[in-house]
Amino acid sequence: MVLIDYENIEVRKGENLILKDVTFQIEKGEFLYIIGKVGSGKSSLLKTIYCEIPVKKGYAQVFEYDLRKIKRKQVPYLRRKVGIVFQDFQLLTDRSMHENLEFVLKATGWKDKDDIEMRIHEVLKKVDMERKDYKFPHELSGGEQQRIVIARALLNSPDLILADEPTGNLDPEAGAQIVKLLHEISESGTSIIMTTHNYHWVQDFPAKVKKCEDWRLLDIE
Repeated sequence: MVLIDYENIEVRKGENLILKDVTFQIEKGEFLYIIGKVGSGKSSLLKTIYCEIPVKKGYAQVFEYDLRKIKRKQVPYLRRKVGIVFQDFQLLTDRSMHENLEFVLKATGWKDKDDIEMRIHEVLKKVDMERKDYKFPHELSGGEQQRIVIARALLNSPDLILADEPTGNLDPEAGAQIVKLLHEISESGTSIIMTTHNYHWVQDFPAKVKKCEDWRLLDIE
């Protein structure tokens, strides 16, 4: 089952060309690394997938949506199928981990208190953080915070997770644990696209790889 189908798209910010002739597919449960230097277009490419940057040239299908024709009112429905893991966590610093997750569920339409509690427990268990849900972001290590971010991305059972430099602010040991966790999530059926400029992850945790270079997305064997 193909979740993303891009054929010869352009990625632009205003008049500035970021990437051209981008062609790739992602299938259900697949793990894809997008590697490349800082500023090579990796993050911008991810932003096209959840419609933060529009696609105006080429063919771009994400789930059942044609990104060149998608209506504004359809974008929230597309985004509910996508979990996003940021490099800088973006957790609410004045709330506990449990409250961070509860906030997202309520914001996306969950109302039943028991269902909310059950889902929070499920995702925290999946990232091995169920015993630290009472803590605030400043009380956790960077690796622990990123586990909570992954739990947050899993809340609405997305078909796809976009992990944008998820190890960028972590030490090597914590980074390895996060990449391993993302691979485990992929093996359970959720597709993962992970951007990184750290080529070690590709060697230590092999998967399909593409590279942003010279305004193009290149296949890497």
